Amino acid sequence: HYKADSPLSRLNREAARHPVAVDAELYGLIAEAMRYNGESEGAFDITVGPLMKAWGFFTGEGRMPSDKELAVARRHVGAAHVVMNPADRTIAFDRAGVELDLGGIAKGYAVDRVVALLRRRGIAAALVSAGGSTLYALGAPPGRDGWDVAIQDPADSRQVARRVTLRDRALSIAGSSEKSFESGGVTYSHIMDPRTGRPIPGPLSVAVLAPTGTAGDALDNAFFVMGPERSRMFL
Repeated sequence: HYKADSPLSRLNREAARHPVAVDAELYGLIAEAMRYNGESEGAFDITVGPLMKAWGFFTGEGRMPSDKELAVARRHVGAAHVVMNPADRTIAFDRAGVELDLGGIAKGYAVDRVVALLRRRGIAAALVSAGGSTLYALGAPPGRDGWDVAIQDPADSRQVARRVTLRDRALSIAGSSEKSFESGGVTYSHIMDPRTGRPIPGPLSVAVLAPTGTAGDALDNAFFVMGPERSRMFL
């Protein structure tokens, strides 16, 4: 999304004019993201690109959008705007201004690809981390039951909130402190509720244990939006 010459950027530029053929890897990842969108009833949504730009999180640390900016952005958000054709592997948008942002799932997917590569090379034990927000524990260190991982306290980065032991499992964390700004005494985080067009005011952090980094990365955002009660029902 941040590289003008990437296949995703090309898709964002052209898909409102005509269906765009993409390679199997990108199509598969977008299809997976759309599946999580449906299962979470819209809590996870890769069409939040216009909202991320309106709130200043695409290239900056955030800003307060005007009501008009927000209204325009919200008209371009929602899975219904994305038309996928698996037969010829094309993706189209039903209106100009729709943009896909894979930031909520791409780190986990990248971690899974690295783990698959290590397995093919016969690596028995490794801890793969994408910036600390998504990790996968492959096997265990010699003489250990698993990899010991500390989860940072979202209220105090010098403290540990919880420790977990991981083996052949992923850990994904979504936090409001990762990117946020303050306006009028209110802190606004980069994690959006696609249905309201506004940042989530609720939890400080969500941690998900999952079989894959892709699943964990999608679900930590979905659960952040859904809140504790709806997340429990989903699980």
